[in-house]
Amino acid sequence: MSWDPSGGVLRHIIRQAGQQCAARGHPVSETVVAFMVKAVVLDPRNDFDVDQILTKKDVQNLIQLCVSRLLDTTNPSLSTIKMQVYFDLNYANRAELLREHRRVLEGRLAPLLRDITDSRPRTQEEMKHVYQRIVSYVLLSSGLGSPTDIEVVREVIAALQSIFPQTALISFLSLSKKDKEQQLKNLTMLVTGIRLYNKECGKGGKGIDDLPAILNEAIPAATQSIEDHLNACHVLAHHYTALLESMHEDQNRYRQLSSLKLKEALFNVRQYEAFLCILLSDTITSGQEIEKLNVEFIATMEQLKSTIQNKVSVDTKEPLPLFVAAFNLWSRFQDEILLLSFLTNMTNSLQQFLETQSQLFPEELLTSLLEGVTVKTDKERIRETMGTRVNVSDFKNQEWLFPETTTDFDELLIQYHGFCAHAIGVKGLTLPGNPAIGILKHKDRCYVFSSKESAYIFAQDPDKFIQLNVEKAKEHAELIQLLNLHHQFGYLAPHMQLRSADKLPVKPITKCDSGTQTDTHILPPTIVKSYEWNEWELRRKAIKMANLRRKLTHAVQTDLSHLRRENSTQVYLPKDVSTQTKRDSSSNVPRPQIFLAGLRGGSSATTEMVKVDLTRPVDKA
Repeated sequence: MSWDPSGGVLRHIIRQAGQQCAARGHPVSETVVAFMVKAVVLDPRNDFDVDQILTKKDVQNLIQLCVSRLLDTTNPSLSTIKMQVYFDLNYANRAELLREHRRVLEGRLAPLLRDITDSRPRTQEEMKHVYQRIVSYVLLSSGLGSPTDIEVVREVIAALQSIFPQTALISFLSLSKKDKEQQLKNLTMLVTGIRLYNKECGKGGKGIDDLPAILNEAIPAATQSIEDHLNACHVLAHHYTALLESMHEDQNRYRQLSSLKLKEALFNVRQYEAFLCILLSDTITSGQEIEKLNVEFIATMEQLKSTIQNKVSVDTKEPLPLFVAAFNLWSRFQDEILLLSFLTNMTNSLQQFLETQSQLFPEELLTSLLEGVTVKTDKERIRETMGTRVNVSDFKNQEWLFPETTTDFDELLIQYHGFCAHAIGVKGLTLPGNPAIGILKHKDRCYVFSSKESAYIFAQDPDKFIQLNVEKAKEHAELIQLLNLHHQFGYLAPHMQLRSADKLPVKPITKCDSGTQTDTHILPPTIVKSYEWNEWELRRKAIKMANLRRKLTHAVQTDLSHLRRENSTQVYLPKDVSTQTKRDSSSNVPRPQIFLAGLRGGSSATTEMVKVDLTRPVDKA
């Protein structure tokens, strides 16, 4: 039984491991099981070689190892893997989330839209029924109010009749299916804009929530909630890092804390921190978008008021674009409500993956372990190294990047999620790197370090330490996503990274003084000015050369050619064809004549039959 990551062996292992976990009361998704299977195979401590054939015993051993790790609910590593899988499968950026939401909404409205566009009413009652369905479509498509609220339905009907009376239904039904769909979308935008204007004037707006006010209160609350979780996450990460550093410095503390799963807890908190930073960034972006929408919406409403109010007559075409603009702005408010709800749910859902490490290290135990240990924050570590910098002259074949010599320095794609490239493989720590020390560019990848000493050690043999980081990721599979090591483990790339594969890293541009000098024209010019490629220009020149403008054309018509034209035809003349066949011949032979006498019997008791052959001989015929 050979190992095939895309074949039946892997599916068999995943299915068996999932069934055994479910049988023991811990159901696990197939995605988590698949990730765990590959994590067990990658771990060098398990002695699996993907290049060799796996026997049935090896497969059973692999299944048991996966099941034991999946059932170990006290290990923060499992919680981290589940957190990564959950975020990978559920997170979507703004564009993807809104695109999916619109697709779902269009799918729900598709039967009603099809019913309207395919209808062929004949009676007045059927026409009225089609108009009612158009009202339902406009209301459901706008998302403003409930279709079961009579006042909301009446308000929609009044707004619709002002721009699309029932008499216009005849011309609507004569349109093509595509034009009908487009007109329904236009009606939705106009009716929604009219209702929003009526709400602004205090004359309607039943069932329309004040989305700008709701968002102005919800965005700061959501931002503050994420920041609170992020601050608590930072505190835990600093505590775990301080304890791990004390283990490297003091052997007594190493023996005391070696049985604790500090590294797994640190990786769990760091991954949670990374996800919270993504959600916080999206929330801040949403807040900035809402501020712009508020300004634009207020300006649009003021423009509508100045166009419609206090005027005896208004051109119907004048306010229509403003109604459409109001609809578009309000739709963006609805999008922000959806995004905010999604970000809030994601933030709340991620908290469940911290329960394991919080049970392992309650606040009382953590406080006792930190006695006599100096805890440094990430900002303090960076502040301590701000005055140090790598001396480029100490390295002959290494390229170092600094803010003053590199454009877009802050936009560079740093490896290992910005953590120190030396501390990961050597100490198993995720220390924040300081770009001010210098960014090492090695094989088109950029690395940062937590201290000048770490930078010098790493630069002596970068490939060695890069391989150490890969080996550390094999032992702790959660590091693959935390440190963005998917280029080392291609088949473990998450969906989120595959979706954004078109976003290439920013290539650093180093500034330097340079100059070149070349001759302006090395070879003599070879331009043929008389050359012409345009066919029509050639025709024009030919006519000019013939000078046809000074020529006259004479024609004479006779009676014989009057109202006639010369005709000529070409036909294929028949060919003389003869065939040769067999000659028909016949022969006449005598007809056989045989008579039987005495069959009727006679006076005697026995019947005596006489056979008489009267056939003529052939030679006498």
